Amino acid sequence: MNSGFDAHHSYDVKLNGHIPNGNSTKGQNGSIHRSEKLLNGNGYTSNGNGLLNHNDNVREKHTPLPEDDVRMERSLGLISGTAIIAGTMIGSGIFVSPKGVLEGAGSVGMSLVIWLSCGIISMLGALTYAELGTTIARSGGEHAYLMEAFNPNDKHKCFGRIPAFLFDWISVFIIRPSMFAIMCFTLGTYVTQPFYHDCLPPIYLTKIFTVLAMVLLCVINCMSIKFAERIQVVMMVVKLLAAAIIVGGGFYSLSQGNTETIASGFEGTGTETSIIVLSFYNGLWAYDGWNNLNFVTEELQNPRKNIPRAICIAIPLVTVVYMVVNIGYFAVLTQAEILESGAVAVEWGKRMLGVMQWIIPVFVVCSCFGSANGSLFSSGRLCYVAAYDGHLPSVLSFLHLQRHTPIPSMIFTLIISALLVVPFDLSSLIGFFSFTAWIFYGLTASTVLVLRYRFKHKAEHDNYQVPLAVPILVMILSVYLVLVPLIYLPKPEYIHVLIFMAVGLLLYFLLVYKEIKIPCVGLATKFMQKLFLIVPPSGKTE
Repeated sequence: MNSGFDAHHSYDVKLNGHIPNGNSTKGQNGSIHRSEKLLNGNGYTSNGNGLLNHNDNVREKHTPLPEDDVRMERSLGLISGTAIIAGTMIGSGIFVSPKGVLEGAGSVGMSLVIWLSCGIISMLGALTYAELGTTIARSGGEHAYLMEAFNPNDKHKCFGRIPAFLFDWISVFIIRPSMFAIMCFTLGTYVTQPFYHDCLPPIYLTKIFTVLAMVLLCVINCMSIKFAERIQVVMMVVKLLAAAIIVGGGFYSLSQGNTETIASGFEGTGTETSIIVLSFYNGLWAYDGWNNLNFVTEELQNPRKNIPRAICIAIPLVTVVYMVVNIGYFAVLTQAEILESGAVAVEWGKRMLGVMQWIIPVFVVCSCFGSANGSLFSSGRLCYVAAYDGHLPSVLSFLHLQRHTPIPSMIFTLIISALLVVPFDLSSLIGFFSFTAWIFYGLTASTVLVLRYRFKHKAEHDNYQVPLAVPILVMILSVYLVLVPLIYLPKPEYIHVLIFMAVGLLLYFLLVYKEIKIPCVGLATKFMQKLFLIVPPSGKTE
């Protein structure tokens, strides 16, 4: 299917005098012209302008440079995959969310129950996604699963693409950028907090450091996939070391008889359902990232085995770490001190480490940096896949000619994330993210039922499968987590999300279904190709 985001012109671009190897020729103006060929058996033929048309008017696809094979590489193994999950999950959440969870729970005991429950919910969601990731070996996470479940082979051209398009619309502009922004915002908070001992740092200063961190991470991910991957592994080790320091200090404090906070148990537990759901939002935010590996499936070696393995290693590890770190906090700080603190880990460091208290902010900054790196790494892949399928401007699916990195999608994610930082504070972003994310977590879980029904007559013994009760339970939990705050504690942000979805639905019918063209898209695409040395990707990795 064509879309209003596509351009009707040749993507012949003069790439600073560089001509790729292969079946390309150089014209009189120095631009590169692609050789055209019939792809027999696939139903696609060249239309002579750098695009491929399906014989049945299926969406146009870009012609790759045949010999260059510009595509994502399968460079991620089990360790890297585990680091992407655990390294993204363990980050800003455990250093910020304890306050929000405790505030909603009302008691120490209930807050620990919520932390454990959030770990179980995340595991259920991740196991559901593991089945989807091994059944549909495409990058893009929810986008790929919604497309396959509701629009197989582009059969339902009117309504089949709507779930995937709305997910792309919401995720690219809200979910993924806000996730990246929250992590960098926490990094900015911990960078500036040590310089303001007894008060909060100016918000503008925190936001400046937040944006600087975003830009640095974007540059890293645009320059080298391998370097971004190494950062993720190293930062995961740093995070576990930071957690070990907090846990060790906490148990030392307990051994000295400081058990008053933990001994309070369930005293003061809250009873308002809506408030408890908000505390779950904070806890689930800390666990979010359990689905990140599904966004990079095409870059993962042996995904059918490594996706379930990485999930089963990473999420139990993170759950145990979160539980013992919270015990470490409660062993040192009182309930009131945690609720009054804007940076719980820093307060813990002041109490336990004395002159060495600077260690904690450094570790937290490194932890947030690693989490933000993993978030941007996967977010760029979603933007890339959505553009490849015609839901966003096609240039966002282009890759750098030599580095094979999705530079346009990375820069786009950076811009949207930076814009979110300006009007919002940290707590607003967390609520904004969690409410929106669980709408699509539940919808994606339903695709397991759809795909099981469709493939019931086929032998799928090689694919990982979860008990059917697991995705059903995820669907029920997502409905609860979305409806309760919307009914009992409505916030303007929730209404804004629903309005934003309605706008997305309108744009879908105009740009994707009706294929109304946006002026100047072709010129902008050509300019970006020259500026960033980018080309359309080759065929999908199988």
